[in-house]
Amino acid sequence: MNRREMLKASGTLLAGMTLFGPQALAAAPTENPTDRKSSKSASKRKALVIGAHPDDPENVGGTMLLLREAGWDVAAVYMTRGEGGIKGKTGDEAAAIRTEEAIEACKILDVRPIFMTQIDGNTEINKERYAEMREVIAAEQPDLVITHWPIDGHPDHRVCSLLVYDAWRRLGYNFELYYFETMTGTQTQYFQPTDYVDISRVAERKHKAYFAHVSQNTTKSFARYHDRVERFRGLEFRCERAEAFVHLRRDTSDIEF
Repeated sequence: MNRREMLKASGTLLAGMTLFGPQALAAAPTENPTDRKSSKSASKRKALVIGAHPDDPENVGGTMLLLREAGWDVAAVYMTRGEGGIKGKTGDEAAAIRTEEAIEACKILDVRPIFMTQIDGNTEINKERYAEMREVIAAEQPDLVITHWPIDGHPDHRVCSLLVYDAWRRLGYNFELYYFETMTGTQTQYFQPTDYVDISRVAERKHKAYFAHVSQNTTKSFARYHDRVERFRGLEFRCERAEAFVHLRRDTSDIEF
């Protein structure tokens, strides 16, 4: 049995959707047995892609596009506004520029932008920040959340990942949690996918959304990192381009023995 057949046999799900390309996305079942709102139709389902900075959720822009095509309500959540991301600009100036870029990217992806209140380069993990992330997710009541893999060279990515993980636990594991990769090898480390999405058909539109982040020199970073990762994951999944994910199953470490 090859890797692709093993994935099919394993029945791994992305909020009730088998990850075998856009055909499967379009034919996704209308019920998710793990969903507290299992009776609602696929067209009413909601996904949040939570990233530390403007341009982070766009790493899985292909999956966001396919979810939107399948009728999902999708939001890109930005934990910061990229205050520290433009050399020579003040935090407020950079935030204004990068917020507009994020809004433009969301228009291209046909998703809603949501901005949180942390500061790029000075993100925190404390009682208040745990509560903020939990409140944002609880207000949206998502079926699916996708966020950063926690083993990452960028501290803001690690903070974002851990805050989302805590919210998942404290909200009673009431949404499916998946991790995405960012500039693998430079930032994301030790990432071993459990699931793939074939984004070949929508890759060009995804790239347009990524390139909307002009201030981040995205043309150079795309060629050096993102293009290579998409093609490599495509090779693994036997398609032209793919996005890869790790599905986190419910943690039972809180069980007393």
